[in-house]
Amino acid sequence: MSDTNEEPRFTDDECAFLRHARFGELPPAVRPEDRIELTETDPARGAPENAPERWDLRHG
Repeated sequence: MSDTNEEPRFTDDECAFLRHARFGELPPAVRPEDRIELTETDPARGAPENAPERWDLRHG
């Protein structure tokens, strides 16, 4: 007896078509020469700079 509620099975080509229909085309890939190095400009959150004794709760 076959279950009538089972999901349909798609081939790879059908899945690719459905993905393209839903999301469209991908943007072009960024070339390696166009990539830049990420530089963090915000200070680290929650950690005082150069003051580890401020985290020592025994002296509070």
